[in-house]
Amino acid sequence: MITLVLGGTRSGKSAVAERYAATLGDDITYIATAETPDADTDFASRIATHRLRRPSSWATVECGTDLAAALLSNPGPVLVDSIGTWVAGHRDFAVAIEPLIEALTERLQPTIFVSEEVGLGVHATTELGRAFADRLGEVNQAIAQVADRVVLVVAGRVLDLPAITEIS
Repeated sequence: MITLVLGGTRSGKSAVAERYAATLGDDITYIATAETPDADTDFASRIATHRLRRPSSWATVECGTDLAAALLSNPGPVLVDSIGTWVAGHRDFAVAIEPLIEALTERLQPTIFVSEEVGLGVHATTELGRAFADRLGEVNQAIAQVADRVVLVVAGRVLDLPAITEIS
């Protein structure tokens, strides 16, 4: 079962994904795509808040840019937070989508992804901002194509997004 939880900044997407993961049992692996930066105290505080919400029984793996390998080396249920941070961690946002999707579809246990839905935000005013939004949108669409469930979180509320089978 692959679930993609999308939402904007401070929408509650991570908390929703964590609540869902908790229904899968105590042996959850939380795959963190961000490392705590020394100079960014605000981001470090946000990471600490996420850590405090997680049950102590969950294992945490910091995967850096090698998300596909982390998915393949953790056989139980996993929660990946977040795809936006993973994309941002790559030089020029040059992520390899195909190996990620291959690793994802090889997994037998539930996998929950948290990702930012950048398409709802203000249009990026810089070339770098547009490149990030474009690449993250491509990754989100690729994951959504293989996901069993995609939800959008707005103000802490969950909206199930149906698959598009055909447009008439």
